[in-house]
Amino acid sequence: MNQTLEVTTMKCACEKCLCVISVEKSIKAQDGKYYCSESCSQGHPNKKGCDHNGCNCG
Repeated sequence: MNQTLEVTTMKCACEKCLCVISVEKSIKAQDGKYYCSESCSQGHPNKKGCDHNGCNCG
C-alpha cells in the first residue's frame, strides 16, 4: 500500500525566525521558500522582525 504524507506545517525559512507555519497560510517567496511574514520573505530590509509570538527575528 502506497501512502502519501502531506506536510501541513513547517519552520519559517528565515534562519533567525522561530515560527512554525501552516504551508497554506505561508508566503512563498521568489526563492521558492516558505515564510511566515513579508518581513522574513524580504530578508528584513528595515530590520523589523516578524512579531509573531514575540519572535522579533529581524
